[in-house]
Amino acid sequence: MKLKSSFAIGCWALAATAVIRRWMGTLDYKVDYGDPDVDPVSGTYRGAKIYVFWHENILMPLYLRGHSNISMLLSRHWDANILDRVARMMGFGVVRGSTFHGGSAALRELAERAAEGNLTITPDGPRGPRRRLAPGCVFLASTLGIPIVVMGMGYDRPRRVGTWDRFAIPRPFSRARGIVSRAIAVPPNLDRDGIERYRAGIERLLSHLSDEAEAWATSGSRRPNQRPVCKEPSRVARRNAALKGDAGVELEAELARVGLSATLDARDRPAA
Repeated sequence: MKLKSSFAIGCWALAATAVIRRWMGTLDYKVDYGDPDVDPVSGTYRGAKIYVFWHENILMPLYLRGHSNISMLLSRHWDANILDRVARMMGFGVVRGSTFHGGSAALRELAERAAEGNLTITPDGPRGPRRRLAPGCVFLASTLGIPIVVMGMGYDRPRRVGTWDRFAIPRPFSRARGIVSRAIAVPPNLDRDGIERYRAGIERLLSHLSDEAEAWATSGSRRPNQRPVCKEPSRVARRNAALKGDAGVELEAELARVGLSATLDARDRPAA
């Protein structure tokens, strides 16, 4: 059923927001950061970032990091209308469009938002294929000169919806875990081959961290660098996003850090 009435969309969004806040508020959250400074609630956070995670796990960042000066890129398709309202109610900015298809207006708006805030993209959305990273986030990072932060997330034996992304609904009072990369530098002016190399590398990293996070949540084990996190607005993100931040590490270095082989061509490494 397509919801086209603004009133109906608003009612569904209000109900969905209330359920998300109550449901997700019961979970036990822990995160393992490659660099804690990439979290916009950190007092030492500096510089805008592009946060990427799989569409199936959108509930976790939606709940935890509202009001952290983050704008979310959403499709113009009608099925994103409710998510648009929910994201705004949860404290996110919203940009509607695509970085490639009819997205020139969206790209301009994203560039304006990135000058003073963070961006977030579900790179396999809005319709998949599941866990297939579209090149838009790499193109955007290369164009705007903003590093990418990869966020792998998982829950302890969640219910999976029969949608294209196998959307994850965590069980109440269960474990939710995140493994977050360091900021990854993407060279400017990448050509088509360069974009594909970075796309493939970031896809491998995101899939690996997501699988690791889900295994961690299921096992209930401890990780040396784990820390508890909670729903928390950022007191520094609006001011510090415009400051000069760390340019980020090479993608090859981050792949190696988590135990994946590096496959990028030398000419596409970020300059020192």
